[in-house]
Amino acid sequence: MISRYVIKISKSYTGEIIWTIILALWVFMLLVPVSRNIFIEFTSIHPYISGFIKFLILATLGDLAGNRIINETWAVNTGTLLKGIIWGIIGIMIVLVFTIFNGGVIAAQAASKLPGEGSMFLTALLTSVIMNLTFGPIMFLFHKFCDTYIDMRVVFKEGKISIKSVIERIDFYNMISFSFFKTIPLFWIPCHTIVFLLPGVYRVVVSAFLSIALGLLLAVSKKQKSSVGGVAIE
Repeated sequence: MISRYVIKISKSYTGEIIWTIILALWVFMLLVPVSRNIFIEFTSIHPYISGFIKFLILATLGDLAGNRIINETWAVNTGTLLKGIIWGIIGIMIVLVFTIFNGGVIAAQAASKLPGEGSMFLTALLTSVIMNLTFGPIMFLFHKFCDTYIDMRVVFKEGKISIKSVIERIDFYNMISFSFFKTIPLFWIPCHTIVFLLPGVYRVVVSAFLSIALGLLLAVSKKQKSSVGGVAIE
């Protein structure tokens, strides 16, 4: 399988160094006042473009690190770029839904349809809960469908691919039992509660950083299950 990748970095720690440098540059940009001001201005003027870029780069870093843990090598193929574009589209979606759900919760609180008006914490918590229980599962399904299609087309080199064949390839049991029932309540709701306590300009980029953390957690869990002969987590 690995032989089909167009780029494979397996010698020494070259992959780790490149990955760390890219991540460090993002952290550096947010810490240095001059670059942080440029980041804030660009994000304010071009929210959708910046959302696309943040998730394209940061979430892809999470995917690459996860694959490194599972396959024990750094590997990049055409599908990596395609999956990165899907991440970018999700980034655009995140920019919009963050605004819609946070604004909707505030409006509902003002109309006495939700509790906690004036409380930053309750507003953040309710926004995170409602968003992750409604938009979250749809986003998971969209992402999994696209990733599965890309793997079938690019990695496995399958010929005719239909919507039915992609759906049949997805392990819905693991998606629902793990992604829906575990990562949403135990990871995304708590983390997004913290995200919505932050200034709006930082919410999307922090969410993109969180995707790296989740990618690493999923890879470690999948690696552990594989090592004991368990079922791989999708």
